[in-house]
Amino acid sequence: MKSLATMARLCAILAGVLMTAITLVTCVSLLGRNTVGATLVGDYELTAITAGAAVALFLPWCQLRRSNISVDFFTARVPPRINAVLDRFGALMLATVMFLLAWRTTVGCINSHDSQTTTMMLGFPEWIVYAAMVPPLCLTGLIALYQAFIGDFPEQDA
Repeated sequence: MKSLATMARLCAILAGVLMTAITLVTCVSLLGRNTVGATLVGDYELTAITAGAAVALFLPWCQLRRSNISVDFFTARVPPRINAVLDRFGALMLATVMFLLAWRTTVGCINSHDSQTTTMMLGFPEWIVYAAMVPPLCLTGLIALYQAFIGDFPEQDA
């Protein structure tokens, strides 16, 4: 299972790099707009594309670390054993949702590729973003399945 943890870590690093890059692009665009009146064409499109891919890329690491939001208001006084069962059930439900999202994102990717849809300003092919989102969604599902049926990942140097 170290390979799943390594892939999750790499996804998170890539997402961080993407978010840093788009932050720099946004800063350059804002500086240009507010100083010389020139802006980067398609900066909004780049932000949307990058943010969508980054969100998907952060999901595996978030699930690996069990850092997703959980509402424990109703289970705060429940015995740990029951909480463990509920956590496993939640992981199973998350895995189901992630695999459904991966499937529908794949369908969207195929449709976008077939219709050759692009962004308005840059003409960037939309199917590339869909394709970039499918692997991290599947990885998140695999990690959640592991947590649902086997348990937590062995301690790692995170």
